[in-house]
This record gives sequence, C-alpha cells and structure tokens, in this order.
Amino acid sequence: MRRLGLSIYPNHSTIERDKQYIELGAKYGFSRLFTCLLSVDGDKEQIMHSFKETISFAKQCGMEVIADISPRIFKELNISYDDLSFFADLGTDGIRLDMGFTGREEAQMTYNPYDLTIELNMSNATKYIDNILAHKPNLDKLIGSHNFYPHRYSGLSYSFFEECSLKFKNANMRTAAFISSNDATFGPWPIMEGQPSLEEHRDLPIDVQAKHLFATGLIDDVIIGNAYASESELKKLSEINRNKLTFSIEVEEETTDLERTILFNEPHFYRGDVSDYLIRSTQSRVKYKAHNFPSHTTRDIRRGDVLIENNGYGQYKGELQIALKDMKNSGNTNVVGRIREEEIRLLEFLNPWQVFALSEM
Repeated sequence: MRRLGLSIYPNHSTIERDKQYIELGAKYGFSRLFTCLLSVDGDKEQIMHSFKETISFAKQCGMEVIADISPRIFKELNISYDDLSFFADLGTDGIRLDMGFTGREEAQMTYNPYDLTIELNMSNATKYIDNILAHKPNLDKLIGSHNFYPHRYSGLSYSFFEECSLKFKNANMRTAAFISSNDATFGPWPIMEGQPSLEEHRDLPIDVQAKHLFATGLIDDVIIGNAYASESELKKLSEINRNKLTFSIEVEEETTDLERTILFNEPHFYRGDVSDYLIRSTQSRVKYKAHNFPSHTTRDIRRGDVLIENNGYGQYKGELQIALKDMKNSGNTNVVGRIREEEIRLLEFLNPWQVFALSEM
C-alpha cells in the first residue's frame, strides 16, 4: 500500500505544536512520520525527553515513526550498531541511516531484537545496496528513502533519481522520497528553500509533486520534508488516487453534459496500439455510438489537450483522446478540456493498457 508521511523537528518546535500537526495529518490519512536526530545536540536524557512524548503520540495516531541518524550520532550518543535499545526506548519503529557503515553492520542491524526497521539512504549510485545484500540482511526489515535538499538547485536530477531508485526496486525493497510544502517554514537546518528530493519539484504544487513520484512506479511512500504543511495541502494530498494516474483538467465552456459524463464518469485505459500523437480511450465510442456529438471548440490541438471526436468523424465519434503533440484540427475533433500545465509531464508515465482517470480542477 502506498502511503503519505509528515516530518517533524522537535528541537525546532514544541511538543504541543507537533502533536497538533500529527493529529491533523492522521485526520487526512497520513501514516508515516519522519524525524531527525542529525541536528540534535545534548545527552541521551535530553533527547529522550524532547522526542519520546511526541513519538508516542504519533504511534497512538497510527503512524510509523522513523528517525534519521548517522555514524556520528552513534558515536556522540555512545550507541553501538549491535545495540539499538536506545531507539527502541525512544519509541521509534525504525532508524534511517543518512550515512552508512560497511554493509556488514547494516545487515546485522536488520536482525535487531527490537524489530526495528532499518532504512537506507537511496540517493547514491554506488554499490552500497549490493554490498549490504551480499551480507544477507533480513529483507523484511530493510527499506530505503531518498534524501531531501533544502538548498535550491542542490536536489536530485530525475535521471539520477531513477538510476538510484531502480537499484532498490529491483531488490524488491520499499522506497520513499520527499516532497516540499510551499507553506512550510522550517526543517532540520537553518537554510530553507523548500525540501524536496527532486530539484524539479521545488516550486511545484504539492499534489503535483506527489502525483509525479507515484506515477514513476519507483516510490511507495511520499513524505512532506519540511514543516508545517497547511491543512489545504494535506487535504489535496489525501485526495490523490495513489494507484491510478489521475490528470486534473480544466474543462472547456462549450463541453456538453454527455462529454462531461465521458470525461469523469466512464473508465479509461490507454489503448495498446500506440500512436505518437494520441493516447486513445475507445470504449466510450462503443457505449455512446448512437448518441449525438455536435461540433464545438475545434481550434488547433496542443499537447495536453483532452479531445472527444464529434459527429464529423463517423464511427470514431465519442472516442476520448489526449494529445501528445501539437496538431492541426480537421474540425472533426472537439477540444473538451486541457490538462493542468504542471501535470502535462506526467503523460510520459502513462503506458499502453494502463488505466487512468480525469478530474476537474
């Protein structure tokens, strides 16, 4: 099951404010919580006091809690990789290794007696994961997540993201990546220019970022990296279909009621005999072959336009299409809507025979 997650940074906030955010997230179906021990200073007792109450509350709200750490934190807190009792006492469900060990240690950690999940840093293209797998870890307790990047222009390129993610998906491991709230104001570090994994997401609407990650098929869990996202952002994310690619469209004014029924109430799949120009969903032309599709809005076609063939196309009338290229309009095609500009790139992730849906902006 694909999940949504939040991030909190207790050393930059208050217990009460974090609880309010966690409760709001739980209301909208968020079930993962990321927190960070990398920027924490102080002894074990202070850290336990700051984090434990909030983590306990998150678990009461049904959230899985993962804490980000590094070998430096192990050393500073006098923790050994073969004794993870500190994190069990803290109440976490697992730890994320921002920087790894040699491979043997990570594998050994997956057999810890506290049933803690070990999450690996996915944002590297080395043989790191291969080395860990060679040491025969408990794969049921091993997952991965990408880094986030508060500094503008420092985020991952899509090609690098894809290369790294495939290493983990090919090993059948659960994966996660971060998106960025446009309303949040802080993270673990002083610099805050958004906090996504992918650089191209930095200024996009939050729901488009999530749709993109899910559409790649490479990411199982999407986590908001910065705090605090607004309630409207949480609501938008909760309404995303995490398993069916759904394009938000703006409907043309002259679109008929029947065409709206085809757009939003009929099932759609990408017909398998592929065209360079069109994604074709053809079942509506069969169901509505006896209906009238008068001509309207027959301007020339742009990539991202949503189309329904009118009476002029004979047996094709009623067929729904999405334009992949700019084209001349013969007058036999009604332009009934247009995909939200930020989502047009998602057409690259729709494959032949794949089911998809449309929703009105």
